[in-house]
Parts: sequence; structure tokens; C-alpha cells
Amino acid sequence: MAGRRVVVFPSPAELGPALAHLVTSRAEKAIASHGRFTMALSGGSLVSMLSKELLALPQLDCSKWVVGFCDERLVSFDNSESTYGLYKSQLFSKINLPDSGILTIDPSLPVNECAEDYTRKLKETFPDDDIPVFDMLLLGMGPDGHTCSLFPDHPLLEETKKIVAPISDSPKPPPQRVTLTFPVVNSAQCVAFVSTGGSKAPVLKEVLEGRDGPAFPAARVVPTKGELFWLIDDPAAASLSIQVERAATGARL
Repeated sequence: MAGRRVVVFPSPAELGPALAHLVTSRAEKAIASHGRFTMALSGGSLVSMLSKELLALPQLDCSKWVVGFCDERLVSFDNSESTYGLYKSQLFSKINLPDSGILTIDPSLPVNECAEDYTRKLKETFPDDDIPVFDMLLLGMGPDGHTCSLFPDHPLLEETKKIVAPISDSPKPPPQRVTLTFPVVNSAQCVAFVSTGGSKAPVLKEVLEGRDGPAFPAARVVPTKGELFWLIDDPAAASLSIQVERAATGARL
């Protein structure tokens, strides 16, 4: 692993532009290296932050991007719980990302078949990899320390064979979802967590410096060869005692 960087911003207003620059800089690097940029997205507050900041960039070119999802809820695309649906309305419809570059689930399928179908799509997108190697993953973390749809004490935390897994008993509604597994998450070239707000402070302290850290799914994100960023704001960092980077105004990562 290239090392973990914990970068603290005064507020989400300063974090957002730095995140957008991190995405576009890694995109340029990937396209120069192998002709495309593959990224998997998470939902929640990331949708509005990323959409706003990417759309604010001049001359954003997404024509060589391939975008998938770290997890997705098994709901129709017009449902407000659909992560794809939210990104489509707030971002995808406003940029030059080709439809063929968006990897979506098929929400009409039962959850097990949906996971198998998404596995097939990933294998077609990454034909040379046993485990898909995304150029970048953007992750969030819940107050319980979950990330993707990988929840504390859930059997899926130990999944090593599947690259996409179904979940029918999500403790957070809706109960049916599909999620990337840790082998895929930890194979990525760059992983960036975005975590903001004081409600995240207690679990963030446990995940980043607690002895019981591995009990939290987010603490198990340790890229084998890639970069790991934690981009957080002051309220989320309030309980940390480890050394962190303080981002200057206009900081670029």
C-alpha cells in the first residue's frame, strides 16, 4: 500500500473542490496510462458534493470514463433510494459520459441474480483481471462504521470468492442490495473515503486509531498496492489524536 493520508478540511465547502481535483487528476493519470478511467461511486452525501464540484470544473471531459457503483439498492432507477438515479439526474445527464460507460445493476432481477448480472458486467469491463482493478473508488462511512453495503458483524465481511455479493438483510433500509466485496475494494489503485460531520467523530476515531478498528468494516479497507485517502472535516476529526494533514485553502491532493 502506498500509505494512508488523513486530510482534514475546515468544512465540506473546502473539501469538495479538493475531492474533485483528486478525481480528475487520477483520471488524467489513468487515461495517460491505459486509455480510460474506471471509478466506482458511493451514494449518500457524496452524490450532491461530487456532482456540484465536478460540474464547476471548466472543460471537464468524461468521454473516457467508465463509472460503476460500490454498492446499489435494489430499487427502480426512479426511486429516490437509487444511487444511480440520483447521479443520473445530478451529474451524468450534464456531462459527456457515454451511456456505455455507466455500469448499472438490473433492478428487475431478484437480488441473487442481480449480483450475478453485475458480476458479469464487471468481468466484461475488466476482462484481463481475475478481480477488477478500479482506478478509483469513492467511499462513505456510516455512523456504525459500515462502508459499501458491508455492515458490522455480517458474514459478507469474510467473502473472498465473489466480487459482487447480494445482501437481503441490510440493517439499513432498503434491505436488498448488491455490493462490491473487500477483494475488489482493496485491489483499487486509489480509494478515497469522504466523511464529514460531528456524528462521524466517535466511529472515525475507532476506525483510524482504535485497537478494535478491524471490527468496523471501514477499517478493513487497506488497499494492497493503491493509495488510501481519508478526506474529513473538522467536526468529524474532533476526537482524533493521531497526526493528520491540515489542508490549506485551495489544497490539491
